[in-house]
Amino acid sequence: MRTIATVGVYHSSLDDFLRKLRRHRASMVVDVRQRRGVRGREYAWANSLRLQAALEQAGITYRHLPELAPTTELRQLQYREDDRLKVGKRSRLELSDEYRRRYVSEVLDHVDLAGVLEALPDEATSALLCVEREARACHRSLIAARLHAEFGVPVVNL
Repeated sequence: MRTIATVGVYHSSLDDFLRKLRRHRASMVVDVRQRRGVRGREYAWANSLRLQAALEQAGITYRHLPELAPTTELRQLQYREDDRLKVGKRSRLELSDEYRRRYVSEVLDHVDLAGVLEALPDEATSALLCVEREARACHRSLIAARLHAEFGVPVVNL
């Protein structure tokens, strides 16, 4: 049975990140970021090329699905809400209601999730990757919730 995991970058080192993936037997990382870079030296390992090399060395497949990434406009919408609440992207605990609504209607509703699911390894865990530590603070939680609701795919947040 396929399982979906969600995993973030913040508050992890590369070793921590890989340990989480191994512990949950992830065979693929599905990068759902629009911009596949992370600011800060401590997160340089999560920049696309470095991450892909580390995953290859660990025997984990990497796939980028930009069609699941939020648009720049949606990201800016969430940043404005973060500013209003005086929270940073790295400390955010949840998404705004408007972001959730618009991400679902403007992005998620337009993606063939059955096709996405079929392209994932069978009998394995695939991890949706973005940067936020908490899944509920990231669009990856919305993707995972939809996969669970529509296809019964088990979800685990790493």
